[in-house]
Amino acid sequence: MKKLTWLPLLLCLAFCQPDKYPDAKTKKILVFSKTAGFRHSSIPDGKRAILNMARQNGFIADTTENAVYFTDDSLKKYAAVVFLNTTGDILNDEQQAAFERYIRAGGGYAGVHAASDTEYGWPWYGKLVGAYFIKHPEQQEAVLHVTDRTHISTKHLPAEWKRKDEWYNFKDINPDIHVLITIDEKSYQGGSNGDNHPMAWYHSFDGGRAWYTALGHTEASYTDSNFLKHLEGGILYAMGKK
Repeated sequence: MKKLTWLPLLLCLAFCQPDKYPDAKTKKILVFSKTAGFRHSSIPDGKRAILNMARQNGFIADTTENAVYFTDDSLKKYAAVVFLNTTGDILNDEQQAAFERYIRAGGGYAGVHAASDTEYGWPWYGKLVGAYFIKHPEQQEAVLHVTDRTHISTKHLPAEWKRKDEWYNFKDINPDIHVLITIDEKSYQGGSNGDNHPMAWYHSFDGGRAWYTALGHTEASYTDSNFLKHLEGGILYAMGKK
């Protein structure tokens, strides 16, 4: 009788697929949200949203605010690293060097909003993220122009997208970025980048892939279906999806 009791379990172990992450080769991402400056109240909302999209897309998302993950052995486990509203100086010299090696080995990076308000003293990172934040006006509605609707992170968006967020102005914009979305400075108060004011972009960089969106300050962003698909597409691009 005991053998009969164990038989269904043994058959299941042999043939059943688990509900999540069906094999050890399932891709993983690291969601990093350490802050050494302003801390966004939307960080928990962003983590929940990314964990949910990971479940829906069949990959694993590890979330942390501990920079000890930035070693060669740890980073090589991840298809992409997401800097979710990070701020300030968050990695030491050894951790920075490990992240540079990770990108040069073909790793992926996705930066969300305050990721551009991060590591001002690390020029390599500034080129990776694509620009540095300098200032922003108060939150308000503005009109975004989706200039490339062929990318996985923008193909679902309307050509003109009106929404409320915190609109960053930038300095040290990397000329090699491929801009996906610009903001119309005539549609709101406080823009200082002129007619070509980028809000989201991607580029190949130093052997790896980088994607960034300036959107994602507000809690409401992480329940906005258009923004969530934009973020999901950016993460999938960073993971290597064409």
